[in-house]
Amino acid sequence: MNVDELAINTIRIISAEAIEKAKSGHPGLPMGCAPMAYTLWSEHLNHNPKNSNWINRDRFVLSAGHGSMLLYSMLHLFGYDLTMDDIKQFRQYKSKTPGHPEYKHTHGIETTTGPLGQGISNAVGMAMAEAHLAEKFNKDGYQVINHFTYSIVGDGCLMEGISSEASSLAGTLGLGKLIVLYDSNSISIEGSTDIAFRENVGQRYEAYGWQVIRVDDGTDTDKISSAITEAKNETNKPSIIIVTNVIGYGCPAKEGKASAHGEPLGEENLKLTKEALGWTYAPFTVPEEVKSHMEIFKKKAQGKEDSWNELFKKYRSAYPELAKEWDLWFEGKNQVDLLKDESFWKFEKPMATRQSSGILINRLSNLFPNLIGGSADLAPSNKTHMDNRGDFSAEDRSGSNLHFGVREHAMAAIANGIYLHGGLKVYVSTFFVFSDYMKGAMRLSALMKLPMIYVLTHDSIGVGEDGPTHEPIEQLAALRSIPNMTTIRPADSNETAVGWEVAINNANGPTALVLTRQNLPLYENSGKKALKGGYILKDSKNKDVPQVILMASGSEVELIFKAAEKLAEKGIDARVVSMPSFELFELQSEAYKNSVLPKTVRARVAVEAASSFGWHKYVGLDGDIIAMDTFGASGKAETLFEEFGFTVENVISKVNKVLK
Repeated sequence: MNVDELAINTIRIISAEAIEKAKSGHPGLPMGCAPMAYTLWSEHLNHNPKNSNWINRDRFVLSAGHGSMLLYSMLHLFGYDLTMDDIKQFRQYKSKTPGHPEYKHTHGIETTTGPLGQGISNAVGMAMAEAHLAEKFNKDGYQVINHFTYSIVGDGCLMEGISSEASSLAGTLGLGKLIVLYDSNSISIEGSTDIAFRENVGQRYEAYGWQVIRVDDGTDTDKISSAITEAKNETNKPSIIIVTNVIGYGCPAKEGKASAHGEPLGEENLKLTKEALGWTYAPFTVPEEVKSHMEIFKKKAQGKEDSWNELFKKYRSAYPELAKEWDLWFEGKNQVDLLKDESFWKFEKPMATRQSSGILINRLSNLFPNLIGGSADLAPSNKTHMDNRGDFSAEDRSGSNLHFGVREHAMAAIANGIYLHGGLKVYVSTFFVFSDYMKGAMRLSALMKLPMIYVLTHDSIGVGEDGPTHEPIEQLAALRSIPNMTTIRPADSNETAVGWEVAINNANGPTALVLTRQNLPLYENSGKKALKGGYILKDSKNKDVPQVILMASGSEVELIFKAAEKLAEKGIDARVVSMPSFELFELQSEAYKNSVLPKTVRARVAVEAASSFGWHKYVGLDGDIIAMDTFGASGKAETLFEEFGFTVENVISKVNKVLK
């Protein structure tokens, strides 16, 4: 047995042992994929275990994240900061080896994967980022951005619709530096894939515009290496290498069976596997021959980064201005203080918040040259196009406007990948109601604390004639429920500017900007106070103890503002509170929150053209809510608002009720 075969078996056995010790996990993929993963990492993947943040490294994404022990075994073997004790703590609380790979949790992990199809979509985004940055920074003789993105996917990844969306776009864009290795083992949890998945994957990917390469024996490392070389040589289209593997390879009782997928082999089967593979080492052992071989690899890996560092040193001298931009793009720190830039905050007339957002995007595009983004075929409606920044395409990698087509789920996951690559600020957009299609990827944005920006327009029954299919009801509550997500629904252009200021500076998670289709007023007292999430837009005469507090977000602020004026005519002293963001408000001190919503004032009415869910914590037991706890309807916006109770008269009626 040569050292490469021994290393492959080391990956198989350590993976199986860790899963057995945890009494939980997925041994089938690591045991079947070990040859192709090891071949990729040892012969083709440009990476440096001593510096997992090397900018020009090849990216590797294990899209089939349930096979995480494959990745952990290789990280340990190749010299990343992952010890054998970490391996032994697989799937245990607070270990470095959780059940699925987690970004920034384990050294060398490029993205959090597990929900199938997300990883391959992230990989598409990484390849897009590489192409865009290469166009920006590379010069003749100085290919400072020049790397591949690789992903290992399984049958489940390719069954999920998100992978179809992402792969179709990758083919359209001709992402030649994207290479996918498909673990084709014909097994799913329920048995043979034939029960639900009989398509010809190769023909499907040919139709997408990919190069398709087949390896009929997943243990033949020479064929696998040749296939990867062939894929690297095709620069005009992405490549998928279909590798026929045997799930649970080496386990006599389980290889090729569904039982190898998602449960430990069992002690007796583990013993028989070791015998079948000729493994005679103590548990959790890396043979000395393999260790020595890996030391040679690590020196070569460091040498590759050292060579690149020398190249970049010369690049810095030859192109100092570009190098300065490089530092700004990749540092991730904002160099512009928007709070002091008066031009950013200037609006002169009422308009829809989607329109003011569009103006702000273009102001930001002049301040942040690494801003990149686009819509799911809705830029004219979402107002997300950046003027004079060009369109990213197969023919032009320099453009900053991205066209995702009608592919919301993949759009969000691809955007995650673009950000994860490094160097770029990213926003994506669609109609608010279709955030449902994006939810899986948005949740991962939040889980990874990625500062993604989601521009979500057409935010309520104000959509009007398009009817209930396009009128978001429960979506606000859904976004507000996601940990690490900051949701902002501005009441006017000034608050929209606040939303963008927060989004562009948010380093702790994604921001969702929820914007109107219809025009809104421009309030004299709105603006930077909205940074606190909730604030007094129009105070009562008795500034300490108003008779009633009216609260709203977005377009409904206009309604409570008018209602307060009518109440004043009736001798009722009302405070108007704009609440664009629950999350930002909750970050404030108790003293501030009490100054806006005094605990002594129990007469409160909240108004929002969305689900009432979540407002109860602000109105309390004695307050009331005007909201949408049914679906909407088709009709003119003004008709719908009246029919569903969003009127000054109804607000006054609710106030009278809570004051009794």
